[in-house]
Amino acid sequence: MPFAPFDWIDDEARRRADAGLVRTLRPRGAEPELLDLASNDYLGLTRHPEVTAAAAGAARRWGAGATGSRLVTGSTELHAELERELAAFCGFEAALVLSSGYAANLAALTALSGRGSLIVSDAGNHASIVDGCRLSRAETAVAPHADPDAVAKTLRGHEGRALVVTDSVFSVDGDAAPLPGLADVCRSANAALIVDDAHGLGVLGEGGRGALAAVDLAGDEGVVATLTLSKSLGSQGGAVLGPARVVEHLVNTARTFIFDTGLAPAAAGGALGALGVLRREPDRAASARGVATALHARLTAAGLTAARPDAAVVSVRAPSADAAVRWAADCRTAGIAVGCFRPPSVPDGISRLRLTARADLTEEQITAAVATIAATAPQEAFAPVG
Repeated sequence: MPFAPFDWIDDEARRRADAGLVRTLRPRGAEPELLDLASNDYLGLTRHPEVTAAAAGAARRWGAGATGSRLVTGSTELHAELERELAAFCGFEAALVLSSGYAANLAALTALSGRGSLIVSDAGNHASIVDGCRLSRAETAVAPHADPDAVAKTLRGHEGRALVVTDSVFSVDGDAAPLPGLADVCRSANAALIVDDAHGLGVLGEGGRGALAAVDLAGDEGVVATLTLSKSLGSQGGAVLGPARVVEHLVNTARTFIFDTGLAPAAAGGALGALGVLRREPDRAASARGVATALHARLTAAGLTAARPDAAVVSVRAPSADAAVRWAADCRTAGIAVGCFRPPSVPDGISRLRLTARADLTEEQITAAVATIAATAPQEAFAPVG
């Protein structure tokens, strides 16, 4: 019998193809050719001259890479400045910068729980949270989506260390978590609250300070935030924000911090540049929300089923995975890039087009985008009349 240890991959590939779930890399050129409603560049900062100049300047001064883990040679004065600025902007005592938002979630969940702990995780949470729960060795309970009462019931009777984890804004439908209710539940149960604010930073709160600032929970002793620098800040990397003792604990125990190379200086510099722009132009946050509201209103007026956005994500329901792929491809052919979410990326199994509002979209671009999405939609995507 021939040695063929990876023949099973062919069977998996056939199953994916049959289910309409094949994913393909599509490298893009340096210059945008399509109207972008697919990226997470909510504030339009990734190509902002001030941001790119800050990234380039940091690379010239500090080098192309961090040269090592943060505890060896990978911490620079630039990293420390970014941590101070992030903590101050978002309203927390301290911050710790990591190489990605994914690494930040893994760091927080694994270092703040462990064997004998209980993690209560929202059913709609991002994959990085799901993986953090799996790696934590804690008991994990998945609570129904956005349901503080269910979280309270799950916590009841647990006597050890406990924490509740949720996205602030869920990446599939763009709905916001009930953070005040969750915080009340956590206080009553002496549990920590970890909030992934990847889709809230730059969009929610005064001047884009995030979802926790918007509900007066930033800096709360029992609250930890994780975030990414790759969305509203137009750069790359992640961070954990919270009480100073929590950050110090992560420095000493979080494996995705200790054993990973530090964030590249260009990414740290770019994020600092973006924070500077956001401080100077706080209206960008409201602009992003306004574009999302306009997209939702016009898409639903056209007869499509779209989830009402609480931040900058607008999702439009597709009749099937195959239909979503074709719809996204037709939009692309017509000059507009949209996201296409299918299982297993969506926890409820419903396929969608996922649109991301950008603060710099013009009225003409919004009108053109809605017209194209409606014109290319499969007939089954329209809500029945009457």
